[in-house]
This record gives sequence, C-alpha cells and structure tokens, in this order.
Amino acid sequence: MSQESTVPGELGDRALGPVEVPEPGAVTLVVPTFNESANVRRLLHRITESVPARLPCEVVFVDDSTDDTPDVIREAAEDCPFPVTVLHREEAVGGLGGAVVEGIRAASSDWVVVMDGDCRHPPSLVPELVAAGERANAGLVVASRYIGGGSGAGLVGGHRTAVSRGATWLAKALFPRRLRGISDPMSGFFAVRRGAVTAGVLRPLGHEILLELAVRGRPRTVTEVPFVLRDRFAGESEPTAREGMRFLRHLAGLRTESPLARMVVFGLIGLTGFVPNLAALWALTEAGVHYLPAEIVANQFGVAWNFLLIETLLFRERRRHRHWADRTARFTLLANADLVLRLPLIALLVARFGMAALPATALALVITFVLRFVGTEALVYLPSRSRKARSTA
Repeated sequence: MSQESTVPGELGDRALGPVEVPEPGAVTLVVPTFNESANVRRLLHRITESVPARLPCEVVFVDDSTDDTPDVIREAAEDCPFPVTVLHREEAVGGLGGAVVEGIRAASSDWVVVMDGDCRHPPSLVPELVAAGERANAGLVVASRYIGGGSGAGLVGGHRTAVSRGATWLAKALFPRRLRGISDPMSGFFAVRRGAVTAGVLRPLGHEILLELAVRGRPRTVTEVPFVLRDRFAGESEPTAREGMRFLRHLAGLRTESPLARMVVFGLIGLTGFVPNLAALWALTEAGVHYLPAEIVANQFGVAWNFLLIETLLFRERRRHRHWADRTARFTLLANADLVLRLPLIALLVARFGMAALPATALALVITFVLRFVGTEALVYLPSRSRKARSTA
C-alpha cells in the first residue's frame, strides 16, 4: 500500500501507525473510495462548509480506485482548510470494510467518523455524531435511517429498499444481543472512538463494516442519530449478486465464531447432505446397481456436497492452513470413517450395555457426529504444528 499526502496542515504527512491522540473534540473522517473521481471534489467542499468551523478535523481517503480518483483528491485538497491524506491500496484486501480498517489505523483523532465517498452521507451531521457520543459516553454512534427523523430516501428503487431491509432483518435476527440498540446495522455512516475498537480483531469481508465492528468489536455503549440518506451526487451504484453472496458469507463467519455455533451449523450442513445422497442412491439402484455398492457411491455425493458447503460457509477463513487436496482427502476419510465406526459402535451398545437397537442407533449417531465435527476442525482446518511454528517465527 502506498501512502500519499496533501499537506494543508501539520497532520498531512503523518505516517501510518501508532500516533498520539490529539486534544478532545478533534475528528478523523475516514472515506473509502473506489472510482469516485466525480464525487470527491463535491464531498470535500461539503466538509469544508460544515465541519471545520465547528470541529477540528482531518480527512483520510483509503482508495482502491482504478481511475484518477487519487489525483483528483490531491488537487481538490489544495483548497481545504484541513489535512487530507490519501492511502492508495494496490490490493483491496477485505473490500470496503478492509479500507475502513486501514483508515482507523491511520487516524490520529480520538473520534473516527466513517462515511461514503459518493456524497450520500451529509458531513453536516459529523459534529452531531461526535457530540452524541460524548453526551452518552458511547464507543459507537450510528447514523440511522430507521429511527424518528431518519429516512432511506436515497435508496432509489423499491428493490434496493427491500434488499436493505431484508439484510437488516437477517442481521438482527442472527445477532439479537450484539445488535441491540442498533436499528440500522447496514449503515455506512457512523462514529467510533478509536480507543473502543482494536483494529486487529476485525476481519471485514465486503461492505458491512459496521456489522463487523458491532459484532467483533463489541463496543460497550451504542447510541444513534437519525439521518436522511441522500442520492448519489454522480455515478451509479447497483448491488450485485456477488456482493450479496459476500454478505451471506460474512454473516456465516460472524455467526460461527463460537465452537457451539460451528457445531450446530456443521450439523445442519450434514442434514442437507441427505438430499444428494438419496438422489444418487435412487438413480444408481434404478440403473440396476446393487444397493450395497450403490450406498457406498451415493455416500460420496453427500460427502462432496457437505465438503463444499463447509468450505464456503463454515471454515472459509481457515482454508489457507492446508492445501485443497489435503483438505479434501482428510475430510473424505473422516466422513467415510463415520460409516465404518457406526455399526460396530451400535453392536457394542446393544451387546455390552443391553440397549435396544433404536436408542443405540440414535446414541451412535450423536457420538459419531461429535467425533466427526471435532475431527474435521482439528485434523482438516487447524494448522499443523510445523505451520504454527513457521507463523510464529
């Protein structure tokens, strides 16, 4: 990542890294940008009109653009009465959320306000966000479209409103405690105390950085301020299916942080594997294959299905620990060992402990499920000792 600074004030050429916190009342505006050259000049003009007179500020643009946005920012910053810094990333790690994390690391103020670069978030609300946080002694202040005085009018089209509402409902349903008091977890406009969040614990994926902050950062006190989402000043932004899948993967990753949650999801994925298993068994027996070899072959379809879902939804962040071929072989071996282990275990429970066949089968299923989950996590998706040693070194 390259750092380029325009220096209207003394803060402009500060390096990325730990810095001293300035006097209370200052704010750093973090603006992630991707090809927003038509908007950034207007945004800086609005910030100049509404923020510096009431609140000392600096602006940090974290840019992933492929156009001339960084050059436009540097040129426009020459007329700004506050420091403006451009951090251009060669690789957009973590998407927009990753850009925000870089901006928080680079901030030099106690308060950091995150806003989009398309002029939909009114800079005039920045002082009120900080003031609300100071009044409530909050670690996070959310600009919400869904409380009294707020509006999502800038979401052009009923489908975009429906998508936003649906994503909000899903997030709040999955995290009722951690999102308590946050009516708009999809908001991209918020203020956070720099001391209330550790950037190292954040692992953003895509746009929903506020959701990441609220769930993984766990700020103690949250308050909200209403705001009206404006139309984009220039250009268009349409949600894509790829962004939707990234959002779902992000939700799954956040929800499966705890071992118990991972086990539940592991079990649900296992249940879905019965569909391809039974479909393949039906097709093979209809083709005249004997049911025993058909069952063995059909089981591999269920194993493959489960492996793909587990790779995508449950252990996506751990795939880097082993090569895909190694993971595939280990998972397949564990999944098929379940069949080999279950029958002797049932026989043992019936013969040694005098259990009836039905409860013995049910208990065997539970035992082999737990063993399969523990084995999958420990033997397939945790790094080997040699890899751990290399990572530590």
